[in-house]
Amino acid sequence: MRRSVLRSYQSVLIVKPDLDEAQVDQVLEKITEFLSKNNGSIVKVEKWGKKRLSYRINKSRFGYYINIYHTCESIGVSALEASYKLYDLVLKFLVIRLADKEFKLAIERDYDAEAEGKKDSPAKKDSTAKKDSTAKEDSPAKEDSPAKEDSPA
Repeated sequence: MRRSVLRSYQSVLIVKPDLDEAQVDQVLEKITEFLSKNNGSIVKVEKWGKKRLSYRINKSRFGYYINIYHTCESIGVSALEASYKLYDLVLKFLVIRLADKEFKLAIERDYDAEAEGKKDSPAKKDSTAKKDSTAKEDSPAKEDSPAKEDSPA
């Protein structure tokens, strides 16, 4: 008999674009139910928002992207994919198994990127302002040069 081990996965879902935030939260609750049936749990959810698709899917040009980091038994992944297929609000999905190191890095990297983005934004504004002011100081002001006199030919 196989030993059931919880493994780390990343699921990227494209759901119908006409959903509002409340309906997207209902989709996430439904996915949480799917995972709990397979002894899994959601670790982190990223809502990427509504984006244009490269090609039409079920007559839709747009889709709402959701990125989910979760743990699940390896046996339950096929059942999870089957439930994604049967769920009518999901247009496309992709489930990827992550190594433990990749899983930890993905969670930490995303958290650090958000924190650094908030910290760096004022600094970037200050540095660009300094560059603009130094560029103005360094460039010599154009002085009116005397008009060229006609040279004897």
